[in-house]
Order: sequence, then structure tokens, then C-alpha cells
Amino acid sequence: MTYPVHVDAAVDPRSSRWLWLVKWVLVIPHYVVLVPLWLGFMVSSVVAYFAILITGRYPRAIFDYNVGVLRWSWRVTYYAYGALGTDRYPPFTLKDVEDYPAHLSVDYPAHLSRGLALVKWWLLAIPHYIIVSVFVGGAVWGFNRSDSWQWSLGGSGGLVGILVIVAAVILAITGAYPRPLYDIILGMNRWALRVAGYAALMTDVYSPFRLDLGGSDPVLVVPPSSAERADDAHE
Repeated sequence: MTYPVHVDAAVDPRSSRWLWLVKWVLVIPHYVVLVPLWLGFMVSSVVAYFAILITGRYPRAIFDYNVGVLRWSWRVTYYAYGALGTDRYPPFTLKDVEDYPAHLSVDYPAHLSRGLALVKWWLLAIPHYIIVSVFVGGAVWGFNRSDSWQWSLGGSGGLVGILVIVAAVILAITGAYPRPLYDIILGMNRWALRVAGYAALMTDVYSPFRLDLGGSDPVLVVPPSSAERADDAHE
């Protein structure tokens, strides 16, 4: 099976040399909307947690909402200081926008392990939290506050923030986004988003320790989770 959290993006070949200087102002309307959306995400995640413990399934409506919040946040991150990957303004929607250059999707799980739900979002994910904190300056996933994993919304930090600043300076001087920096920045964002999907209980498949570079999400083959193996056995 392929890894269920998919993160894709396409670099904008016509990036402005100077627009990045004011993007922090331009994305304020998105911040205003995303704060209540993330509060809703936190509440719905608690509901999903108990639903998984009782039924072994993630309620589909909640799943679609939570994926939508991640997707919206990723578009804003990509536009703003988590990547500066495009100058096209992010749309105000939870749905995927086919022609927008940043995409995120999560395969809906037919069944989830009740036991893993108890430990994966904190204990099992600790190694990834440590790595992601280095990438994004300590902003690790967000059951603590509504936008805690969205480093771009609160100001970029860590390696991502440093590399984005370097890329912005080079863009201002040369008019071109340096592709090696873009590939590394996208790889770090992809790692963080995979961890976000796992920590949000959207999959039982453990996030890989892989820095998959570039905008195109590779076809990453991973072994099925224990819950999926159990479903196959029942069939």
C-alpha cells in the first residue's frame, strides 16, 4: 500500500521578487478564519478519538473536515513563509482546488486500531516530534493550541524558516527561486504534514523517517497497519 498522507506542490516559475515582503499582511484574512477552524479541529479530533475507541472507525464527516483544515493550512503555509512557493493567493475553502499549486489529501481508513489510538498521538510520535521541532523551530503539532503546528501562521522557525529566508533573498537578487532549497523545504513540510496526519489519528501507518524532496509526493510503499491486516483477514 502507498502512504496515506499525500502532499504535493508545484513551484511558481513567475514568483515576484518582492511580494514576499508583504505576504505576512496579505494572509491575515486567512489567519482570522483558520483560528476558529483549528479550534473546531481540536474539538472534532476529541470526538473522533472516542469514536475510534468505541467503533474502530473515524467518523467520515469529521475526517473530511479535519483533512480540509490541514489542506487549507498547507496552502497558506505554501503561499506564505513556510515555503514561499507561489504568489497565487490561497482560496478560502476546505476542499481541494485542482488548479492551485499546493495539494494535500489523506486516504480514508476503513478501520483504525483502538489500542493505537491511545498512544500513537503522543508516545509513538515522540521521535517524529523531535525531528519536526528541528525543522520548524519547536512548533510541533497542535493539541496544545489551535495553530501550534502551523509554523508559517505564527512565524517560521527552525531550518524551514532559515532556508525560506535564504530563498527569499536569492529570489530578490536573481528573480528565481533556487530549486535545491525548494526541494529541501518541501521535503521538511511533507515530513511534518505526514506526522500531523498520524498524530491526528487519521492513519495507523507509522510516518516514515524519510525526507522525500521536491514538490511531487513519491509513491511510497509501506506495509499495512495491524488494523488493515485484521480487516483483510476478516474478508
